[in-house]
Amino acid sequence: MPEPFLDAARKRVLLFDGAMGTEIQRLNPKPEDFPDGKDGFNDGLNISRPEWVMQIHRSYLKAGADCIETNTFGSNKFKLDEYGYGDKTVEFNKKAAQLAREVCNELKDRPSYVIGSMGPTGYLPSSNDPDLGQKPLDEIREAFMLQAQGLIIGGVDALLIETSQDILEVKLAIEACHMAMEKVGSTVPIIANVTLDQYGKMLLGTSVQAAYTTVSDMKIDAFGLNCSTGPAEMASSVRWLSEQDLPILVMPNAGMPHNDGGRAVYKMSPREISGELAKFVGKYEHVRMIGGCCGTNPQHIAELRKNLDSSSTR
Repeated sequence: MPEPFLDAARKRVLLFDGAMGTEIQRLNPKPEDFPDGKDGFNDGLNISRPEWVMQIHRSYLKAGADCIETNTFGSNKFKLDEYGYGDKTVEFNKKAAQLAREVCNELKDRPSYVIGSMGPTGYLPSSNDPDLGQKPLDEIREAFMLQAQGLIIGGVDALLIETSQDILEVKLAIEACHMAMEKVGSTVPIIANVTLDQYGKMLLGTSVQAAYTTVSDMKIDAFGLNCSTGPAEMASSVRWLSEQDLPILVMPNAGMPHNDGGRAVYKMSPREISGELAKFVGKYEHVRMIGGCCGTNPQHIAELRKNLDSSSTR
């Protein structure tokens, strides 16, 4: 048995994987590849094309990742309802976790960890928006609880609440994770990631300081930043977080997105993003986990691995 996830993170900086969606697009999926022909249902590929999902997981582990995220970013009950799978939320997430675990089990030479990805519901409970802000809080909590339950049963090593844009939703997700653990009878670490704009604010204006203060005492095990910006724009937030108590996970995009014919393009090379993240790791002892978000691929992760291996072990 590998050492527990948090023990490993205390001893060395753990490397997470990169983007899932863009790797799926590289496989040029057709509508018929998705369940019931529902084009764009990326999480549905866990069912209809599990070999593709496993191939992507495998590519990140081969690149040197210590941790791979389940293909469940949009697998809370609300999101699955859109595709007709909401009533199968637990089973759906369990299957995704088992796929990732199966790939990790192929790796015999070093420990690897499965991280249960939990993206936003699409609602903003803190807002006054007549559509996005009116969903009952207990329904949001329940949607996350079912997802967390499936991920835990499927064998994840940690739960990652990520790309969060509303701090109230983060609180509900954390509560849901604790409820799921109690229901399943198994405890796993919780990481809460928020998404900040280039000015260090969440979508609804919450600062990184307020976000951290709001959730840091909710029995979470790490706090982090992912998506929205590149590493440079995260620098001041990472500096502040490094002065707090919790371990930090940093997963930037490959730079700020550029609009190319209506498509977001990320231009940071593997060497560039690796150099920026190496600065965080070198400066801040609390940065215990790094990885990539939008625009990153196995080449970025391989470069990060090279950089981590060449730096002195703390």
